[in-house]
Amino acid sequence: MSTAAVDRRASTLRGASLPKWSPYAIVGGSIVLGVLIGLVGGLDSKVQWGLIAGLLYVLGTYVIAARVEGRRQAKDRVATSLVWVAFVIAVVPLVSLIWVTVSRGVKVLDPYFLSHSMGVVADSQPGGGAYAAIIGSLEQVGLATLIGAPIGILTAIYLVEYGRGRLAKAVTFFVDVMTGIPSIVAGLFILSLMLIFDMQPFGFAGSLALAILMMPVVVRSTEEMLKLVPNELREASLALGVPKWRTILKVVLPTSIGGITTGVMLAIARIAGETAPVLLLVFGNPFINNNPFEGAQSSLPLFIYQQYANSAGANAAYDRAWAASLTLIAFVMILNLVARGIARWKAPKTGR
Repeated sequence: MSTAAVDRRASTLRGASLPKWSPYAIVGGSIVLGVLIGLVGGLDSKVQWGLIAGLLYVLGTYVIAARVEGRRQAKDRVATSLVWVAFVIAVVPLVSLIWVTVSRGVKVLDPYFLSHSMGVVADSQPGGGAYAAIIGSLEQVGLATLIGAPIGILTAIYLVEYGRGRLAKAVTFFVDVMTGIPSIVAGLFILSLMLIFDMQPFGFAGSLALAILMMPVVVRSTEEMLKLVPNELREASLALGVPKWRTILKVVLPTSIGGITTGVMLAIARIAGETAPVLLLVFGNPFINNNPFEGAQSSLPLFIYQQYANSAGANAAYDRAWAASLTLIAFVMILNLVARGIARWKAPKTGR
């Protein structure tokens, strides 16, 4: 049998198929029809137009694929189209949020804003900045990390390397409970202790609440990283007569240090935007206070809340709130980039 005959027979067995550009054509047609339906139906929201276009895309994909390729292949294409529609639905709000924050935050975000505090500047007046809030956030999050990260890592080491019996089950249970605890509850817990000892608001109190929120995240991420370390490495070290504590310190932790560091960074990013505990415990301060152990402080989430709450009829406060939001997003983004860099740097190298 000739090569041409074999190719024709294989093509017949495969059946007809849509061209590679067909998904793009269906997307374009769905968008046009969605806009037309929205205009004719008097729908003002572009979100509704997008949802209609997404529905038309899925239906159009199934109808066209079923007529050309058959129902079985059409179902496969519908599943793929649903994944893409879900991806777009998830990405559009994120892109919209970043766009709005950047477009409104750059109005007053400059070196002056980052290096000056509000001081005696009224919320309705232009000027001032978030320097005091930036200092407060760095100190409070830094102290919370110094408290929460070591406790979380040591707890995870206990659960993976030593934890057996009822105590380990109880610790695991409480870690699971703390993972879902609302941030306001952590703030109220520290506030109750402050009331017992008749203490005034200060920055370290906010750090304690943030540490409570941080610890379960660190425990869970570290626990998963330690479980990924092969048992062969532990057994080889123990077979050489190395004590278990030294095996953990010299073998287990260095092997998983990349993942542990990434988990700690993500936990820091998670607590950096908390507002409720800071509002209860730190109280806010327009002036610079570099001492977290005495007097009220500010923080970026609290600064954003206060400026937005006092922005009625005052564009200056409204712009400062967006500029502080952009600063906070940049801080969290930098932490995530650092976490990814450390994870890639410390990832196990595979030989050829």
